[in-house]
Amino acid sequence: MTDLLKTFLKATRLVKKRRPLSAAFALQDMLKPPPSPAKKKRPKTATRPLVARARRPAKDTPSRPAPGSFITGRHETRYGAIGYKLYTPEGSSRRRMPLVVMLHGCTQTADDFATGTRMNRLADELGFLVLYPEQSQNANFARCWNWHAPENQSRGGGEAGMIAALTRHVMSLCNANRSRIYIAGISAGGAAATIVGAAYPDLYVAVGVHSAVPQGDIRSLRAALAAMQGKGGTIQTAKLPRQLPTIVFHGDKDRVVHPSNASGFLRNLERTSVGPLTLRTLAGRSEGGRDFTRRIYQDRFKTVLLEDWTIHGSGHSWSGGSAMASHTDPAGPDASREMLRFFLARRRAL
Repeated sequence: MTDLLKTFLKATRLVKKRRPLSAAFALQDMLKPPPSPAKKKRPKTATRPLVARARRPAKDTPSRPAPGSFITGRHETRYGAIGYKLYTPEGSSRRRMPLVVMLHGCTQTADDFATGTRMNRLADELGFLVLYPEQSQNANFARCWNWHAPENQSRGGGEAGMIAALTRHVMSLCNANRSRIYIAGISAGGAAATIVGAAYPDLYVAVGVHSAVPQGDIRSLRAALAAMQGKGGTIQTAKLPRQLPTIVFHGDKDRVVHPSNASGFLRNLERTSVGPLTLRTLAGRSEGGRDFTRRIYQDRFKTVLLEDWTIHGSGHSWSGGSAMASHTDPAGPDASREMLRFFLARRRAL
């Protein structure tokens, strides 16, 4: 402010002295904006050249499902894509648990089969993972596993390959106990479980079959329907692989898969077992009032190779299952619990 006043007075004096041009230059200097302060120069420092680092793409590795979760998934295999449901039981997430693969029957879904068998509830009680592969309606309109087609009956291809690949995927995802992997199913799922178990004896330890056809010379839908009606087709003429320990359930009033099919599992075992088999027969009645006959076949080392249950008065239904789902017989003995007893008593030496 003081400098501005001095400049104004100087310009006034110049005007009085009749020097207007000098007065104008003085006023021009007064109206100029004040000079901006000089910027201090920063000292030069040695800097490293910036090198752009390429970011690695994050790996899409799914984590193990949380305890108590029932997730839906889809797995791409070299044989095709397959959908599934997976139940992880409640409790510690650090356990290396057994894995039970459950194959549903025709017209069923994974959710329906899980509800009917009550396997998830048993998983919480006994501590095991439950995998429910689900057949696509694009592969079969009725959601039946196409067990009768030759391309699905051997190792390394078709539906057998997809189910085995999905099993390995879940084993890796959940860090399952590789010495305790089991497979079971009902009807078309039971026939498929028998085929998959025989094709991958290095993967599965035991098989559970409910109301299904055993392995035989069946290579077409027509042959499959004949076998289901008890009109032959289940006799296996080709060389059979070693039979995995198997537990079988069948209602003697089954009108979809004839009860005579249950005897085919014993025939196949007799053709592949070494030495004679011994039989122990037990009879009983379930809490729901169903009579049953239980036949236990052992080898000379007292190892149980086959357990065959006949549920008297029951039809094409999962014995002891929940009435909240399809194809169940709540009055029968608990097939799910008996299968788990049979499964968990067996493990593969690694």
